[in-house]
Amino acid sequence: MMEIRKAQKSDIKKVMGIYSHARTFMKETGNSSQWVNGYPSEELITTDIEKGHLYVCIAPENELAGVFCFREGPDKTYATIYNGQWLNDKPYKVIHRMASNGKYKGIADFCLQWCTGQCNNIRVDTHRDNKVMQHILIKNGYTPCGIIYVENGTERIAFHKG
Repeated sequence: MMEIRKAQKSDIKKVMGIYSHARTFMKETGNSSQWVNGYPSEELITTDIEKGHLYVCIAPENELAGVFCFREGPDKTYATIYNGQWLNDKPYKVIHRMASNGKYKGIADFCLQWCTGQCNNIRVDTHRDNKVMQHILIKNGYTPCGIIYVENGTERIAFHKG
């Protein structure tokens, strides 16, 4: 049985290991430019924990198997969407930086379903080369809505479930 809980500072080392695994997995699956130069940084993860935005997925035997940021919108990178539109303009939550340790099947599905249980209006984005995440989002009822640009100026496909 899996569960979701807020991340704690004592989780940082394991969380950073999950992100390291995710960067390797993305490179192996054709997405070599999404999380580069050590992104996400330990400083960013620490800030997410301090603000109460970082969550972890706990697998059987208390193993930390997944991680994601989940917080209230609005998100400034979602203020302008190109080549499309959001499904609605209602208040929403956002998901960022979802990753798993690769040991368990269905971690992303479980995390997305948990998020939907907390809020029925969610926005998320992913890199054009992240075909795995695009597939997972669509499978879980998210609709591709257009293009947004993140803080470093790079393009992302924007998804919405509302």
